[in-house]
Amino acid sequence: MHHESPIKRRKSRQIRVGSVLVGGDAPISVQSMTNTETCDVAATVAQINQLQAVGADIVRVSVPSMEAAEAFGEIRKQVTLPLVADIHFDYKIALRVADLGVDCLRINPGNIGREDRVRAVVDAARHNGIPIRIGVNAGSLEKDLQKKYGEPTPQALVDSALRHVDYLDKLDFQDFKVSVKASDVFMAVGAYRLLAAQIEQPLHLGITEAGALRSGTVKSAVGLGMLLAEGIGDTIRISLAADPVEEIKVGFDLLKSLHLRSRGINFVACPSCSRQNFDVIKTMNELEARLEDVVVPLDVAVIGCVVNGPGEAKEADIGLTGGSPNNLIYVGGTPDQKVDNAHLVDTLEKLIRDKIAAKQALDANTIARG
Repeated sequence: MHHESPIKRRKSRQIRVGSVLVGGDAPISVQSMTNTETCDVAATVAQINQLQAVGADIVRVSVPSMEAAEAFGEIRKQVTLPLVADIHFDYKIALRVADLGVDCLRINPGNIGREDRVRAVVDAARHNGIPIRIGVNAGSLEKDLQKKYGEPTPQALVDSALRHVDYLDKLDFQDFKVSVKASDVFMAVGAYRLLAAQIEQPLHLGITEAGALRSGTVKSAVGLGMLLAEGIGDTIRISLAADPVEEIKVGFDLLKSLHLRSRGINFVACPSCSRQNFDVIKTMNELEARLEDVVVPLDVAVIGCVVNGPGEAKEADIGLTGGSPNNLIYVGGTPDQKVDNAHLVDTLEKLIRDKIAAKQALDANTIARG
């Protein structure tokens, strides 16, 4: 059931953010941003570790001051994930974090002002092998573009992005990625489509200020889903007014649904109806909570009755079909055992963990032999 994705990805120049490759044939990376006070080193480190535990590939940290830059240096020493520094206006902060081991600078060259300052930042990036992310946002377009277009439009966002790209082109610096974020789905999608055809660099996708957990997830899934299905996008951030850990989980769920990444358990579950022979929702909530630590890809089907149950269960690594008096568990497509409602979650969790252990042992053997 591990499907190949039918999506043909846009060809882009590959860059390296710390140990993570972005663009080219690299997997689409999932990132988030810390919302702790950067100067609170312990809190920021704790949050980065939480994000790493749920699978984050890259984490962005806001560095608004020189004091925050020094704190960033301490944070860098204590974590292993690639870190992007978010910097606006003050080029000296960019130069400082470049020395302190940052993996990518999120900076808009046009906001840094004089050409010698832009050159200093680009030289530091080049010298340290650090890529740059140009990040254009509908909420902070340049005054002249606002005047020209009257309001943010996809073309206005792209014009702004290309203006920043020109700064880097003039300095013959090509290791960058670009985002053109808007809080409106059509504006963001339109801008990314236009930009994808005009530059070869990787694109960082996001719908900005998308909203609270549910509405923001839906908006991001629609906007990013449209782009990813067209092969556009190399790294993604789901912007939610929620715990950053949720951003990572939603990001992986989105990529899993398009067969672009497989990480952790892919649950196939029925919506639960009056045909169910056990409480599907309760069972799913409990299984998800218990198995949050799993990173090995596995397909698990949880279906409440015998209408669609056997068909789905046979396709999954482990499948559960509701039945009366007992439910039936399939392993590897064949019926394995009957289990009553009282022991359902315990039995399933044990089978899933056994299967994962076997998979990991097999992978370890393959690596050892290879």
